[in-house]
Amino acid sequence: MALKKFGFIVTGDRFTQKQGTKDFSMTVIGVLEPSEGLNAAEKLVEDGVQLIELCGGFSPVWVGRVLEAIDYAVPIGVVAYGPESIDKMYKLFLD
Repeated sequence: MALKKFGFIVTGDRFTQKQGTKDFSMTVIGVLEPSEGLNAAEKLVEDGVQLIELCGGFSPVWVGRVLEAIDYAVPIGVVAYGPESIDKMYKLFLD
């Protein structure tokens, strides 16, 4: 089976964006905080998404919670940042 439906959950602001072709579609859901990722992931699975990627704003604890919320229905990947990016990431999220 080929990957045809992909989902991405990003922290920042609330929104939903869908795009794709006849052979591949992607849904991006924005959430204000990682706890909202539980419902977002459930919605993606209900919509037939085969793979979910979480932004780097999700800690390992939240990744586990999202997996549990969807009962491990689809694989979940996580964006990670190396040590060379930590200072720049920190500056992005200063108030």
